[in-house]
Amino acid sequence: MNPIPSHARSSDAPARQTVLIVDDTPQNLTILGELLQPYYRVRAANSGERALRAAGLEPPPDLILLDVMMPGMDGYAVLEHLRAEPRTAHVPVIFVTAMNGVENEERGLELGAVDYITKPINPAVVLARVRTHLELKHARDRLALENEWLEQEVARRMSENLLIQELSVRALACLSEARDNETGLHIVRTQTYVELLAQHLLGDAAFRPALEHGRLQMVVKAAPLHDIGKVGVPDSILLKPGRLTPEEFSIMKAHPVIGADAITKAMEQALSGVAAGGVEQATGAFRFLEIAREISLGHHEKWDGSGYPAGLAGEAIPVSARLMALADVFDALMTRRVYKPAFSLEETTRIICEGRGSHFDPAVVDAFMARRDEFAEIAARLADPDPAAGEAA
Repeated sequence: MNPIPSHARSSDAPARQTVLIVDDTPQNLTILGELLQPYYRVRAANSGERALRAAGLEPPPDLILLDVMMPGMDGYAVLEHLRAEPRTAHVPVIFVTAMNGVENEERGLELGAVDYITKPINPAVVLARVRTHLELKHARDRLALENEWLEQEVARRMSENLLIQELSVRALACLSEARDNETGLHIVRTQTYVELLAQHLLGDAAFRPALEHGRLQMVVKAAPLHDIGKVGVPDSILLKPGRLTPEEFSIMKAHPVIGADAITKAMEQALSGVAAGGVEQATGAFRFLEIAREISLGHHEKWDGSGYPAGLAGEAIPVSARLMALADVFDALMTRRVYKPAFSLEETTRIICEGRGSHFDPAVVDAFMARRDEFAEIAARLADPDPAAGEAA
């Protein structure tokens, strides 16, 4: 059964097709017109200039029978003009000429003619050639229409899959946020900060390999999963209304590993369920999950090696995690927490700049400074609701 719906298929029995005949001799036009009119819609022109005008009318011709030797603009010039115009570039052209030299035929075919008919014409030959090339055109038109539908269908399904992926990621991230004191806007803000940094650094040769070929989009889409490991932290610590003790903080520091391990396990289980030959198709999904794992595991690492959980330093920290580190800290500083008020943009900027080369990759800090006004605009536009205002209401 043909998977293409009927509205996307051209008819197996094409409507009456249009043939444009071009010849400067009225008698030749009459002969060809009388021969073709019982079967096709015929349009005629007696010069090259008029042929081009006729080719531009609606409906466009399905086939052109073109005389070569004409005063003024000859058939070769007409064909060149037809091929230069997108609207007529793919209309098949058959040369009808008294010239029978091989060189003339080769020149016409090189310019894009599909066939040659010599004068005086043989009616049976003309009808056979016309029918053959119109059938070929109809088949090409049908194939092009079906290919267009298939491309649209593939694009639609890919769009649906990407939306499902994004919604799934957002749902997992919100599940983590639901157990925390932060709001869902933290996810949106940090994701947007990461995107600003990544876009700015895409032109940097040191960052390009980690961000080009679609990886930038994957980094942005994976950013909401940076704290997914918090689902494994006890409520008594995660929801504590104040600063954590050293012991409690030690437990909290396990959340990057918890999140990374969960993503790794998901990848392993998914891989075991992929049928033979399907691994290549799943590569994109695994690459996305690998980036999510990098972000979860590395967003608390510091440039000087004093971070956690692995104490990675410098370029050993994945680029995605370096971007997330600054975005996460900026948002933590700029928003209210149960143990602190929101810092000003100036104080937040000072703290981040002080961490340049120690906490943060210097290049990432420089990117932040270049886009600081946009960071500030996002922080203001996506600010958390003021709890005091809600109580007053």
